[in-house]
This record gives sequence, structure tokens and C-alpha cells, in this order.
Amino acid sequence: MQDFSGSSESTLAGDARIKHHNFNWKIYPYTVEYEVETALKGIFYLPSWVPVDDENLAVEKSKLIVKCPADYGLRFKTFMYNKEPLVTDSKQGKQYEWSVEKLPAIEKERYQPEWYKITPSVFLAPTAFEIQHYAGSMSDWKGLGKFIYTLNAGRDQLPDNIKRQVHALTDGQSSLNEKINILYQFLQKNTHYISIQLGIGGWQTFDANYVATKAYGDCKALSNYMYSLLKEAGIKSNYAIIKSGDYNSSFMADFPSNQFDHVIVCVPQPADTVWLECTSQTLPAGYLGAFTSNRNALLIDETGGTLVRTPVYNKNDNLQARKITATVDADGKMTAVIRTKYRAEQQDNLHGMLNALSKEKVSERLKEEMNLPSYDITKFEYHDEKGRLPAIDEEIELVANNFSTVSGRRLFFNPNVLNRSATKLPDAKDRKYDIKIAAPFTDIDSVEITMPAGYMSESIPADITLDTKFGIYHTSITVKDNKIFYTRYSQRNEGVYPPTDAVALADFFNKIYAADRTPLAFVKKQ
Repeated sequence: MQDFSGSSESTLAGDARIKHHNFNWKIYPYTVEYEVETALKGIFYLPSWVPVDDENLAVEKSKLIVKCPADYGLRFKTFMYNKEPLVTDSKQGKQYEWSVEKLPAIEKERYQPEWYKITPSVFLAPTAFEIQHYAGSMSDWKGLGKFIYTLNAGRDQLPDNIKRQVHALTDGQSSLNEKINILYQFLQKNTHYISIQLGIGGWQTFDANYVATKAYGDCKALSNYMYSLLKEAGIKSNYAIIKSGDYNSSFMADFPSNQFDHVIVCVPQPADTVWLECTSQTLPAGYLGAFTSNRNALLIDETGGTLVRTPVYNKNDNLQARKITATVDADGKMTAVIRTKYRAEQQDNLHGMLNALSKEKVSERLKEEMNLPSYDITKFEYHDEKGRLPAIDEEIELVANNFSTVSGRRLFFNPNVLNRSATKLPDAKDRKYDIKIAAPFTDIDSVEITMPAGYMSESIPADITLDTKFGIYHTSITVKDNKIFYTRYSQRNEGVYPPTDAVALADFFNKIYAADRTPLAFVKKQ
């Protein structure tokens, strides 16, 4: 057995550990039997039991046994387990037992629900708990929130020099939103994120004075510091714990328990609540992005915890609008100017890249990511639009050799220069699980291509319109004089669909896939 740190690369210090064993057995199939025993002082978090923990793994037999005092408030929630646990009483207390046998391997399906919803799973949680001498209750969300509030109470005291700066920055401002923006920018300019998750420090924040002095902290510490800055300016805000991850909606709202791994700040207002991601030095105030949007968060105050929903960015918010103006010569070379606006979640990855990489590295990335056979970027520029729905304007100039295929008197090429869907849904007829589609979006493409003189169209595809519950897709191509005008509109809906919809969804995806790859043919006049 080998023992390794279980801290992620983004964590400076943590106390998670991993045990590893290489079985060194080459004859299949083989069976692995193991027992794990973990001793904890105070129980805030109880492990889950998911016997089939990944695809292509069958389970011969697995058992979960929980032994506890008779008066211990054990709570549990099960999925794909259609019977009650075996409960036995003894002088030593109670014993709960869940068991499974001969579970077949599961083959993953694209767009499937969360793993624990498609295989036997048991989640456990205490009612009353204690962690390093801090006691609490999580029988409901109020109780868990009260514990978090008590754990961090009194850690919002700022040093005098920071208090003076807060008032110097905000006292002359009449707009509440402007005060929030100013203090958020102050946080971003004067602190940076470092993850430290040791013991109770995984839940208890560094105090505001520490962050002000050291200029760093983890998500808890930076959020507490932001809360403290706002408080000094007379602005009420709330510490909010949340489960992070792009498009992560996995949350059991009916099972109060520790389902969180991140902290953000909420500034509640009657009509325009502001959310602040305090670990980012670049996001605008009020925007969360796919990392924490559209999910439950536990809002913490002196009365306890309240489940609320973070902002939702819909298909109209998540926009990519592109205009391409290009010229193709008789040798098949294309010269193009490409202007694109990326908004909301469609700009998240680009925003991260632009703020993490040098201009030289961005240039290298651009020279690799476009779906063109051979091209060179001659110019690129980006402009940020800050706001609740941030946007990035991109302008690229490029030259693509061999864009068109030349065959005798004919030219063949695809007018959909850059936005070709790669999405398919295989094995739709044999679909077993629900289809969960996140990330709604709208793509609008407009392409104008000037052809070389002396060519006329020989094959122009008909317009295509698809209007389904999964989304909308439309393309149109017209030729006038020596110019081609191509438009493409694609909109995807968010939703969960039953397996019986898989064939229709696959047909929708396949038609888009084919339409995005339909070439045009032009022939040189005699």
C-alpha cells in the first residue's frame, strides 16, 4: 500500500490522503476484496456508498454497514435501491445494512444524468454533529446555516487603515451598485486566491484582518473579507456556500447535508440582487459564469441558512454572434476578416484564456483551434465589455490556403467556415437513461464570400429549418453576382428528456451535423 496526498493541484495545503495499491494481476476476470476503516474525531461528513463507481466495472458483492448508538440521528437518502435497509438493535446500539450482489457493468451514455441517479447509491448524514469541538445540527438547512454562521462569527473585523480606505472609496458615492463595484474591484486588485484546507480551516475562514494583512486567502477567506468590506460601507451581504463546477446542478435539496465545496457572496436587493465570485481577479461584479450559476446556494445569516437559486443564464444570454467577410481566389486560398461577439457563458473559456495567457500563447492557441486545413493568423484583437452579462468582441484576420478544393474547372468549399457541430447521439434506439442537456445557447453566423471572377454556381443546397423541443436550427444560402451569402442560426434548449426522445434528438443532431458539412460547387464559365 502506498499513501499519497489527496490535495488537488489548485490547493497549496490540504489534509486529504489517498491509499494506492497495484494489484499486479494479468489474468481476467479477477476479483478484488478490500476493507477500509477510517477513524474520525467528530462527524460532520459521512461517506456515500456507490458500489459501481465507474463504467465498465461489475460488482460481485458490496455491503455498507453503519453501526451507531441507539439514539444517534442517522439520516440517509437512496437512489436505485428499492428496499429499506436491514436494521438490527443490540445492547451496543443500532446497525444499518445495505447490500447488493451481481451488479452488471454500466456503459456510459452521452448526456446521461448524474452517476448516482443511475446506479444503487446511498448518501448518509448526521442530525446532530461535532467537528473539532464545534457542535451543530443539520436536520434542516436552517440548522446547518446556523453552524456555519457561528463557526465564522466575529471574523469580520477590519484593520483601521482598510476601514479608512473603504470610506474614502465609497462615502462620496450615492449609487449602491457603484459602491459594490468599487469595493469588489478593491478586493480584486489587492488580494489573490490560495487554497488552504486543513482541519477545521476547511470550513472556518481566516479572519478579515489576516486577509487584509497577508493579501491572500481561499474562497472562504476572500468572501468573508468582501463581506467585511461591504459591512463597513453599510451594505448588507451574505456569505453563501455552494457546490461549484461548470453546469453542475447535482444537488439534493430535500436532504440537508454537506454538499458544498465553495463560498461566494450575495448582496440581496429587492429587484437586483448582486452575486460576487471573490476568488476571481477579472470577473465583473454581478456575474458568476457557468462555474456557480443556475444552482442552489445556502445563504448564511444570523438566523441560519436558506436555500436560494443563483442567476440563470438562458439561451438568449449565452450568445455567439459571428460575421465573416471573405474572398476566395481561383487557387482556393481564402482571405477573411472574422468578427465575433461572445456573451455570458459563451465567453467564459475565452475570458479565462485571455486573462491567463500571454499574447504569444494566445496566438499559438488560435493557430491550433480552428477547423481549417491550413491557415495563418495575420492579426487578432479582443475587447472586453464589462457588466452583468459580460461580452468579448474578437476580431481575427487570417489567410487559409486550400480552403477550396480545386478540381479542373470546379471549386468546392463549405460556406460554414468555423461553426460546424460535432455533436451526435450514438445508439439512440437502445437508450437506457434520461437525457440531460445543460448549457443552453444561441449561435448566429453570417458569412459573405466573394468568389473569383468567371465562376457560376453549380450546386446550391436548399434552405434548412428544424424547429424542435430540443432547439432551433436554420440555414440559408443565396448567390448574387459573384458573392455567396450564408446564414446559420442555431439555438439549443436546456432540459431533461426521457429515453424515448433519444431517436428524435439523434435525428436533430445528425441533420445539423450533415447540414454543417454540405459543400457548394462552382464551375468556371467556358
